[in-house]
Amino acid sequence: MSVPFEDRLAASPSAVPARRRPNAALRAFLRNPSAMAGLVLLAAVAALALAAPWLFPGDPLDMVASPLLWPFQDAAFPLGSDSLGRNVAAGIAHGARVSLAVGVVAALLNLGIGIVVGATAGYFGGAVDDLLARVTELFQTIPTFLLVIVVVAIGQPSVPVIVAAIGLASWPVIARLVRAEFRTLRETEFVLAARAQGSSHLRIVLQEMLPNALPPVIVTSSVLVASAILIESALSFLGMGDPNAVSWGSMIGDGRELLRTAWYLTALPGAAIVLTVLALNLVGDGLNDALNPRLRGR
Repeated sequence: MSVPFEDRLAASPSAVPARRRPNAALRAFLRNPSAMAGLVLLAAVAALALAAPWLFPGDPLDMVASPLLWPFQDAAFPLGSDSLGRNVAAGIAHGARVSLAVGVVAALLNLGIGIVVGATAGYFGGAVDDLLARVTELFQTIPTFLLVIVVVAIGQPSVPVIVAAIGLASWPVIARLVRAEFRTLRETEFVLAARAQGSSHLRIVLQEMLPNALPPVIVTSSVLVASAILIESALSFLGMGDPNAVSWGSMIGDGRELLRTAWYLTALPGAAIVLTVLALNLVGDGLNDALNPRLRGR
């Protein structure tokens, strides 16, 4: 019988105080060639996003070239231009800023909601746990992408609304992980000792339990960032993205009508999405191997 991804992560031993593990985990991560390849690739995408205003100043939506220039046809526009004469290279560079920002901020929002809900449920248990578990299950019964579409349709299709929609739709994964970890940790010796010393609930949660529950959460964060990038791209492809911001998904959507005659308009931003998601998955797998003691020695 297969074990759910969240439960496999939560099952990793975490009763050893977190401050004893960082050095060994870091060494294991740095020795993982796949993780290093993903980290280098992700750093390159982040560097492109940060350097976009200097590499391609001005609005990437401006029409600056002849329409439908193919890649390398004009040295001034190395990746060509679209049907409106917009620079494809500028769109990919500036689109990296939007896609990465949506992914990172939405993942942070997921973490904030999920950690609060999961930690509260797992630490207190009882009726509080039952209530929050039912709320989490309620959100999980709604397809994530459908909920995001509904929220964006109700609000304005802008980057902040898209980020909020993704954050509100995806937090149950983190909540389940944190709840499972806290249910395991609340009866460990160092938590019982903190209670015996009269530590407050907030101090026990933040200083004793949360650091030991973070490894599976950190691993899942990379998946959340990748998922948020894909959701934003799908929304933009459907025409529900921010019309005032260029993203990889909006570039694919704009080029789909010319797929047969100018396939590069969809292939190039699509390749950017694939490489970024691949890099995040490689980093996530490396973190899982490094932070899970059962896998570290393989």
